Amino acid sequence: MRAVVHMIETQSLGNRGYLVHDGHVAVVIDPPRDIDRVLDQARRARVRITHVFETHVHNDYVSGGLDLARATVADYVLSAEEDVAFDHVGIRDGEIVETGGLTVRALHTPGHTFSHLSYIVMVGQEAMGVFTGGSLLYGSTGRPDLFGPEATPELARAQYRSAHRLVSEVPSQTALYPTHGFGSFCSASQARSNSSTLAAEHKVNPALTLDEADYVHNLLAGLTAYPAYFAHMAPINRAGPGEVDLTPPAVADAAELRRRLDAGNWVVDLRARGAFARRHLPGTVNFGIAATMSSYLGWLLPWGTPLTLLGDTAEQIAKAQRELVHIGIDRPSAMATGDPDTWAGGHPLRSYRVADFAALAVAREEQRQIAVLDVRHHEEWLESHLTAALHVPLHELLERLGEIPVPPTEVWVHCQAGYRAAIAASLLEADHQVVLIDDDYSNARRAGLITHGPNGAVPVNEKPPHQIRVSQR
Repeated sequence: MRAVVHMIETQSLGNRGYLVHDGHVAVVIDPPRDIDRVLDQARRARVRITHVFETHVHNDYVSGGLDLARATVADYVLSAEEDVAFDHVGIRDGEIVETGGLTVRALHTPGHTFSHLSYIVMVGQEAMGVFTGGSLLYGSTGRPDLFGPEATPELARAQYRSAHRLVSEVPSQTALYPTHGFGSFCSASQARSNSSTLAAEHKVNPALTLDEADYVHNLLAGLTAYPAYFAHMAPINRAGPGEVDLTPPAVADAAELRRRLDAGNWVVDLRARGAFARRHLPGTVNFGIAATMSSYLGWLLPWGTPLTLLGDTAEQIAKAQRELVHIGIDRPSAMATGDPDTWAGGHPLRSYRVADFAALAVAREEQRQIAVLDVRHHEEWLESHLTAALHVPLHELLERLGEIPVPPTEVWVHCQAGYRAAIAASLLEADHQVVLIDDDYSNARRAGLITHGPNGAVPVNEKPPHQIRVSQR
């Protein structure tokens, strides 16, 4: 008999959950909020879910574990050290759960959280996989700073010891199945492979190749900002998330949309950034329906603010709804589909210019009254940035609006590939004269724009001292 692992991936958040079965019964580890995907996988495999395991109380997404356990009448298993408000099966280090032909052993692997567990899944005497949550990841480890600065050094050292415990107690050829590390802000850095084993990690993972002092130093030095909505995820997960409702929101007409905008609600336009720039309803904000939509909307949206979604189609709205439930934005208050003319109800629409880095180079050569606004993350800015640019990371923009030049200065906004710049431009355009640079940052130097990196100015005809390795996140 062998076990089968099915991955349930939430690409927008960079996380993975797993359904593991023996052909008859299954266990699920770190399930996503939209449990219909897990139930569909179990149905296709013709297996019965008997246990749902959490490696930790998640800080970056709302878990579907409680909902899934109730829907399948399965045991909901998490660390006995966790303080939660619902019935569950508490498990401690070394304890074992047996179901069908599967044996699941818990290992206490603190670091990402204090009570974090990893799970070794065995068939007979053979370890077929170790599910490490936010502990040992592919080429990295989970970040240790989600409990505040006082606890961070302690958790970083614990993360190192947990990684070494895993490779000392689990057979080296065991497959590694982490939850984080595929774009998740819960990872200290991102995976560069799609699979791994403990033996492979022993050769490349900093937690296993460096001594403890160097690992901790590098880990803490490399920590980056994480979304503001993280503050709400663990409390929701501890209280027990409710069932997901993905039915369409109420439809708002033009008058209702105007009322919502006047009341300070957020009205989010999900269309592509070029279409938004050409014609949009004044006061709306552009979060295109892309992989990073939920992360950045959750980061910027004041928690609890009523949200209305605009899209080309009902399918676009439905996709956004599914992404947003992952971070606890369960029910948009209204929606509208169609086109901006319908949404405006006869009122004027707005637009702003879209350009590329070559056009920026021309504008600078002509000495026009412009300012360049870079909304990338701090680490991207340190790696390389345009000369004389103003740096305000997107997640800080609403708090630093007073730093942005006002008309008649044109504000040319850029990021790495255009997505974040489009969000920033839509937030600024009511009071600023914006130009969206919808272009890849690598084209800036090709356009003759001098960039600065860690070692100062980089001449246009030379390669930058460090390769830029960033994503639209």
